[in-house]
Amino acid sequence: MTTGNSMIARVPVLRTLFDWSHRLYNWVLHWAETPYGLPALFLLAFAEASFFPIPPDPLLIALAISIPRRSFLFATYCSLASVLGGMLGYGLGKLAWHSLSDFFFNYVPGFTPELFLRVQNIYQEWDFWAVFTAGFTPIPFKVFTIAAGVFDIHFVIFCVAAALSRSARFFLVSVIIWKFGEPIKGYIDRYFNLLCVVFLVLLLGGFYLIKYVL
Repeated sequence: MTTGNSMIARVPVLRTLFDWSHRLYNWVLHWAETPYGLPALFLLAFAEASFFPIPPDPLLIALAISIPRRSFLFATYCSLASVLGGMLGYGLGKLAWHSLSDFFFNYVPGFTPELFLRVQNIYQEWDFWAVFTAGFTPIPFKVFTIAAGVFDIHFVIFCVAAALSRSARFFLVSVIIWKFGEPIKGYIDRYFNLLCVVFLVLLLGGFYLIKYVL
């Protein structure tokens, strides 16, 4: 047992969390073999870009590992859905932010009034690159899609940056899995717990970055 696994085994809460994560991983792989894996990926990518806290990467990885030859199809759907979801986020920010701001500030991780002031300053100077960076990195994309609408970023600039960054991110994942397929699956099966820790750190690190650094 690896050091990471030993630590998890000694902490009941972590053991429960990662047992559940592994079951979820296997459940996702099951849907990858059915007609519902692709629709589920599309819906998750769409929702994550506008209001849902969990990114689509784990499901994309699971689907692509399950059927490596379809990796690029999965990336295409994931990219398209994420851009469309980003447009929804933009629309929410532009047309309905005054009605929805309390909900997002109170219930959606990553949203604070202080953060929005920082994002506004970023957008005033780096509109394209702000969207592109948020779309490609673990920074929560939804914060920037909604903020783009709130601060009236040019819609074409927003769409181009979102399309390029989301496609680059998801196709990078798919290229790696298409190239290394089965060995990558074996690696993930063997080091799943460690990868969960890394993914969680990246996710939380994105929230920390936009809250305390940007």
